[in-house]
Amino acid sequence: MASPTDIEKKSLEAHVELCAQRYLFLEQKLDAVNANVTELKEMLDTLGTKVGTVTAQRDNQLINWGIGIIAALLTSMGWLIKNYVLN
Repeated sequence: MASPTDIEKKSLEAHVELCAQRYLFLEQKLDAVNANVTELKEMLDTLGTKVGTVTAQRDNQLINWGIGIIAALLTSMGWLIKNYVLN
């Protein structure tokens, strides 16, 4: 059986038809790759947004804990000053 390249060497019409099929196949593959890349980009955008949200929430939590600890220390210092220094 003759290979496609042998047939193409003998017939321009066969060459044109095979090239059209090859380009169609390549275009379909390229479209599939493009769709996958687009989906990946959307996932990364969503992930970046979520990471930013979680980071902001964690920062707020740390700030609240810090304020709470400072308030507890100041309250303790005030109580100690009131009971031991002013009496």
